Amino acid sequence: MTDLPELHDSSVELDGFRMALREAPGAARPFLLVHGLASNARLWDGVARRLAAAGHEVVAVDQRGHGRSSEPETGYDTATAAADLAALVALRGWTGDRAPVVVGQSWGGNVVLTLAADHGGAAAVAFVDGGWIHLADSFPTFEQCWAALAPPDFDGWTRAGLEERASSWNADWPDESRRAALANFADLPDGTVRPHLSREHHRSIVRSLWQDDPRPLYARVTVPALLMPAVDAVPETTTPVTEALHAMPLAEVSWYVGAHHDLHAQLPDRCATDLLALARRADEVGAG
Repeated sequence: MTDLPELHDSSVELDGFRMALREAPGAARPFLLVHGLASNARLWDGVARRLAAAGHEVVAVDQRGHGRSSEPETGYDTATAAADLAALVALRGWTGDRAPVVVGQSWGGNVVLTLAADHGGAAAVAFVDGGWIHLADSFPTFEQCWAALAPPDFDGWTRAGLEERASSWNADWPDESRRAALANFADLPDGTVRPHLSREHHRSIVRSLWQDDPRPLYARVTVPALLMPAVDAVPETTTPVTEALHAMPLAEVSWYVGAHHDLHAQLPDRCATDLLALARRADEVGAG
């Protein structure tokens, strides 16, 4: 890992909040990397450094209320998160040959789907075990959904206690990714920690994932797309993943059999290789 480029932290002011970035320069087409619910930009570090080593500009974001970004009172839904990304793309002046490959994991997949369908501006889109999430398919009411998916209570946990418990989590991840997961938590003045994303805002995003059906958006993604689902086995029947695959005009799939939901953190080499191939597809479509 020591021969890979370093990333540096920065931030930009968007409408109503400060968005924290983790980035590296590069002459080749930018990558915009978007984390999932209650996660943070550092989970992309292994992938981002490999993309940067291949010559690409790379920007990983902390979405509002996550990581180092500020925490506005409102805007915790998929549509607003997509609008935040559109504002960032415009601010960076990413158009034409510099239009980005936009990559989202889990809820971030739904966010980048909405970006591509409603705002455009992406040269290609990748969905890392997300983008097809519609929680109402599994839970008839939101109350049932929240009862099943509410985050655990971390009250009273110290940083030392968190690190001790986390030492046994995700044992098959690279150390860089395991350390990055600890950045999901903020340190409080009394020596305890809490998730950066408040419980109220977490609930609001889960409600958005329950309410918003992604399927009407698929056909409007007309740029090269790559679906990267973590599965136990390649499915032989119709699934939400295959529905999305068949509905997006230029979609391909790379099945991550046996992988973790955070496959970008678990398998950064393979993930980066797939994303670099997607960037080449975007360049070929643009040249054509």
